[in-house]
Amino acid sequence: MALDYNVIGERLKKARNDKKITQEKLAEQLDVSIAFLSRIERGSSHINLKRLSQICEILGVSEGYILNGSSSDSKNYLNSEFSNVLNNISSEKQKLIYKIAKVISEEE
Repeated sequence: MALDYNVIGERLKKARNDKKITQEKLAEQLDVSIAFLSRIERGSSHINLKRLSQICEILGVSEGYILNGSSSDSKNYLNSEFSNVLNNISSEKQKLIYKIAKVISEEE
């Protein structure tokens, strides 16, 4: 799955605006230039995971939401991730994961 930096930038900008934080303030907290932050929000500059994690922490959003639009508040936010994992492992490991998940789900 290729990352769409335009979408990532849009989500970061929305999260920043929702928190009512200016680009200047966020750039200051990150110790980066406003121009760099602006390029990230426009999708014209890539962002590494360390910097993304710092921004998400300041803005109070998850990296998962910024990267793929999924929220941990959503009931099915890991469906595609689980599907990818299960499709790439042996049937024996799938059975083990199923048994573990069944035990965990019965505890709730």
